[in-house]
Amino acid sequence: MDRRHQKRIRIRIVILAFFFFLWAAGLTFRLIQIQVVDHPRLKAQVLHQNQNKDTILPTRGTIYDRKGKIFARSLPAPSVFLYPFEDETPTAQIEKINKLKGILNLSYQEIQRIKARTEKGDLFIWIKRKIDQQQAERVKSLRLPGIFLKMENKRYYPHENLAAHVLGGVSIDDEGLSGIEWQYNSRLRGKRGERLILRDAKKREYNFEILKEPEPGKDLVLAVDETIQYIVEKELKKVILQHQASWGSVIVAVPSTGEILAMANYPTYDPNKYPPSWLESARNRAIHYNFEPGSTFKIVTAMAALEANRIALNDTIDCGEGVIHLAGKTIRDHKKFGWLTFPEVIQHSSNVGAIKIGQLVGESFFFEKMKAYGFGERTGIDLPGEEKGIFRKLRDWSRISLASLSFGQEISVTAVQLLQTMNTIANRGLVTTPKIVKKILLSKNEVRERPSHHKRVLSEKAASAMVKILESVVEDGTGTMARINGYRIAGKTGTAQKFDTKINAYSSVLHTSSFVGFAPVDKPAFSMIVVIDEPKGAYMGGEVAAPLFRQIAEHLFLYLRIPPQKEGSQSLITARLRRGH
Repeated sequence: MDRRHQKRIRIRIVILAFFFFLWAAGLTFRLIQIQVVDHPRLKAQVLHQNQNKDTILPTRGTIYDRKGKIFARSLPAPSVFLYPFEDETPTAQIEKINKLKGILNLSYQEIQRIKARTEKGDLFIWIKRKIDQQQAERVKSLRLPGIFLKMENKRYYPHENLAAHVLGGVSIDDEGLSGIEWQYNSRLRGKRGERLILRDAKKREYNFEILKEPEPGKDLVLAVDETIQYIVEKELKKVILQHQASWGSVIVAVPSTGEILAMANYPTYDPNKYPPSWLESARNRAIHYNFEPGSTFKIVTAMAALEANRIALNDTIDCGEGVIHLAGKTIRDHKKFGWLTFPEVIQHSSNVGAIKIGQLVGESFFFEKMKAYGFGERTGIDLPGEEKGIFRKLRDWSRISLASLSFGQEISVTAVQLLQTMNTIANRGLVTTPKIVKKILLSKNEVRERPSHHKRVLSEKAASAMVKILESVVEDGTGTMARINGYRIAGKTGTAQKFDTKINAYSSVLHTSSFVGFAPVDKPAFSMIVVIDEPKGAYMGGEVAAPLFRQIAEHLFLYLRIPPQKEGSQSLITARLRRGH
């Protein structure tokens, strides 16, 4: 090979080497640019396209009644969402949504909400949450790209409106909104988890990695008894419809512990459809509503008189012609009584007699005892939104206030406050805080029992005297329609005129009827308050509320297997108990 040819070869090699060097340098530069300079941006873009972090909602705790029957639980439910493709137009997205409209029963408002989200360019859009399995299968069968199903938890209340006001309800995100669901939300909801979802280029989910395991919520055991709750709701509804009343509330409790066996209101609602369309029906009037107690408050007047040692059981009071005039105001009895003993004043519910007893007690002592019994303060029941009533300070009393308060005017209370007062008498002077939750199940082996707290606010001697007086109310007084043959029952009726703001005076046609009592007298197994608002026709507490107390109590004696204490229906009741009726 001549020199000239060798030289050309060397030149070609140098040129090739130069171009190879340039290619290698360019490639190296590009690799450095991709893996070093642009690495954070490109990584974020890849992650955005192919993976996403997703919240794992925990299973909400189950709510049981005192005997282990389920009141509320969470079960898996599929939800439908849209995960748009990159550069997919809003029009294309809405076309897919329209194909789901009939299956998911999407309303015009829901379609507009989804459309607004697509126009904003949102990457995750809920279409319909917590649908049934049949709807989910129909969605799957369409195989629409970008439409996915995600399992969530849906709250179910198997007994529908049973104990609705106690349980409350939850939001679409399983957050408690009212009742026990709200009060114990932090216990029930658990702790959220997180997972990493990996997707292919077509955004089909193909793998996921758990970053943080969810922690299930704690279970609750209520003091409420499902059977008693059912009995109470059934009987309450019948009475409300019978008397065409505005609303009614009933609470049943264990006096010694404060445990609430039943708390019912009518009208009611279904917590499966929370919030109800008529929000007023979701109001727990047993703790949310203030009302003038009327004659049921005479038990407070009597308690104060006994504590003040200003009157004895055999003392008599002149109730005259059933009329008393005070500071330009005339107060009447429902009939003329003449002379009555102290117990008979309460037994026959004399306003005039109660006023004269209140005058013996005096303003300062009466005010202090009302405070001691808990009026003007919340009872502390473990439900949200409890009212504390309306109880004016002593300095705001008028010349007529002592008289008015003596028979239950110029003060507003809640049903649970009145029941707590009756429980104090049943407990022979010890007050206890009412409670809905009996236990919190922290784990399989750890249970937190909610203790009962007792405090003496009434002497045992005065409480025992009150028991005898209240038993006479049922046996021979205004509460005879609460009497049950063979059983010893103590209680007090109440008929309160409602204050009409339109005429700025007490109405002659609007009333709140009530009865509060406990049984059996010697060893109380249950206490109960009945409140019926604005009944039509008959309106006296002894005519409307006392019969409802009796109807429920008859069921309770049988259900709780409480034998009669007196001669009379011994054989009949015992036979029914044996048959399990």
